[in-house]
Amino acid sequence: MSDIIRRDPRAEWIARNRLHPLHAAMQPAQHSWMGPNGVIRKNLHGIGFIGPNGIKRIDRSGAQQGGATKRTAAVEVQLPLHQVPAPAFYISVVPDMVGGRLSSHDRDLLGLAHQLAGKDGAVLAVVFGEHKENAFATAGVDRLLVLEGDEFSGYAPEQRVQGLRAVDNQFSPRHWLLPDSRSGGGELGRRFAAALGERPATRVWQVKDQECIGRAGAGLQDLARPVARLILAAAECAEPVSETRHEALPVELSTAVARSLSRIEDLGAVAVDPAAIPMAEAEFIFSGGNGVKDWGLFHRTAEALGATEGASRVAVDDGFMARDRQVGASGTWVTARVYVAVGISGAIQHLQGIGACDKVVAINLDPGCDMIKRADLSVIGESAEILQALIDAVEAYRNDAKRDAA
Repeated sequence: MSDIIRRDPRAEWIARNRLHPLHAAMQPAQHSWMGPNGVIRKNLHGIGFIGPNGIKRIDRSGAQQGGATKRTAAVEVQLPLHQVPAPAFYISVVPDMVGGRLSSHDRDLLGLAHQLAGKDGAVLAVVFGEHKENAFATAGVDRLLVLEGDEFSGYAPEQRVQGLRAVDNQFSPRHWLLPDSRSGGGELGRRFAAALGERPATRVWQVKDQECIGRAGAGLQDLARPVARLILAAAECAEPVSETRHEALPVELSTAVARSLSRIEDLGAVAVDPAAIPMAEAEFIFSGGNGVKDWGLFHRTAEALGATEGASRVAVDDGFMARDRQVGASGTWVTARVYVAVGISGAIQHLQGIGACDKVVAINLDPGCDMIKRADLSVIGESAEILQALIDAVEAYRNDAKRDAA
């Protein structure tokens, strides 16, 4: 046979044509890619993903059971238990816990904490108030300290600083790690640094060779300095913990937290128009694609849910949504806590753009499309019927809440 590589013009045309039914089948499987901050990310939802320690993670497609189109329940593996009975030191992490759960930024921070802790140290997570998280163990928490009380609820940075100072006096952590975010971690970290008299390392995206490397010059330059005791880290500062589970043993403070006379009065949250929220900062995104036939119903559903609207490139090219609403590698990289994809098949560029989203919900007619494989929750059916049922459910829930309040 000839060694000459033959081209297939038809296959190349299908690979370029996003509207062709066989377009997705012509795309190469992507197992890793570079994130917006230069960190190599991994597709944990791939078929039979193998972790760095050789542990097979999950199979969401059913291909390993002999059927590429047959979906089966995710096969979870028992991760090895990482224990630190007598920690030589602590690395304290104060996650944002937006909505009472760990965000992707928080998980990256816990991954960085384990790099600093090594084998002898333990990661101590400090959480304020009630939470809904039940995956501290798999996120890499060795010790969990929950500071409960009404004084920590709402916007109370002064009282939270008092709580962190009490933790510092009792556990004397070698390093403090907080997310340099707009969700509270950035401000709390700077207030805490002022209270301790420490010079924090801010916007840190990498810790390597006993140096913190942070963004400077409007994000165009890197600033390196020795590893500080208090680090405010950016998203994608490290790979999250995925190969081990941890004890997450509860610990308590030996003394009560001193109360301070607050000079700040929290007047509660301010209602914000979801359409005015930038895509990169939105927490809840309702995104539509080529499978949406009734865009009026789509907009009504997004309004009922209070979600920020997004779209695939096909929907934007067809003129149904504005260009600044496009999600994906060629649009906006999003980090929403909940991402709902309606009628989106899941091109590789789109999947890259939602790689940092915590929970993905897919509504689609095709049970074998890539978006269904990526989703944490899938609904198979006609989008118009599902969206109308969703609006009815939201209205019924709100009417019941009004009757109970009355």
